[in-house]
Amino acid sequence: MDLTTIAGIGGGLVLIVVGIGLSSIGNFIDIPSVFIVLGGTVAGLVASYPVRVLKLVPRAFANTVKTKNYNVMASIEQLQEMAIIARKNGLLALEDKANEAEDPFFRQGLMLIVDATAPEKVRELMNTDLENIQDRHGEIVEFFEKAAAYAPGFGLVGTLIGLINMLKSMGADGGGSDALAANMGVAMITTFYGSIFCNLIFLPIAKKLAVRNEEEALCKRVIIEGILSIQAGENPTFLREKLITFLPQYARNAEGKGKKGSGDE
Repeated sequence: MDLTTIAGIGGGLVLIVVGIGLSSIGNFIDIPSVFIVLGGTVAGLVASYPVRVLKLVPRAFANTVKTKNYNVMASIEQLQEMAIIARKNGLLALEDKANEAEDPFFRQGLMLIVDATAPEKVRELMNTDLENIQDRHGEIVEFFEKAAAYAPGFGLVGTLIGLINMLKSMGADGGGSDALAANMGVAMITTFYGSIFCNLIFLPIAKKLAVRNEEEALCKRVIIEGILSIQAGENPTFLREKLITFLPQYARNAEGKGKKGSGDE
C-alpha cells in the first residue's frame, strides 16, 4: 500500500494539534462548525455532479492509498518479448499472449495488430481510448479540486453566521457575554475548518489522483508506441531503447545501473 496520503494528512493533523496545544484543543472542537463546512461542501458537490461521478469517489479515494501497478519498465520488457515472438512467428502468434494480458488496454492493442488493422487506425483508436480514460479521471480530480474550493467558501458562510448571531446577541436580550463569545468562536472556527479541509485533505487528494493519472497515461503511451513498433516489425532491441526514451532521466539511469549490476553478477 502507498500510505503517503494517510501519513501526510495524519501527520499534518498531529502537527496542528501540537501547535494548538493539547490543553487548548477543546477550544477548536465545534460540531455546528463541522456541519456548516463539511455538510455545506458535500451538499455543494452533490448539487454539482451527477450520480455517475459521485459513485466513483470512494474508489478514487481508495486509489490514493493503493500501490498502482503502473510499472513502465515492466511494460517495456513485455513489449520487447512480444516483439521477439512476432519476429519469429508472425503477428498471429500474439493472439494467445493478448488473451493472457491483464490490462484491457494492452489486450485491445495486441488484438488490433493481430487482426491486421491499419497502423493509423490502431494509433487513432488507442489514442482515443487514452483520451477518454484521462477525461474520466480528470472528472474525479476536478471533484476534489471543487471540494477544496467549496470548503473555504462555506467556512466564510459559517463566519458570517457567527458574526450575525454575535451582533444579535449584543442587544438587550441577546444573552450577554457568554452568547457573544460562543458566536464569535463559531465565526472563527468555521474559517479554520474550511482551511484545514481545503489544504490538508481535498487538495492533497486531488494532487495524488492527478499524479496517478499521469503515471497511467505515460504507461499507456509507451504501450501505444510499442504496439505500433511491433506491427512495423522493428528490431526488439531497438524497440526497447526507443521506449526507454519515454522515461525521465533518473529512471533511465536506474535502469542502466540495474543492467550493469546484473551483468557484473
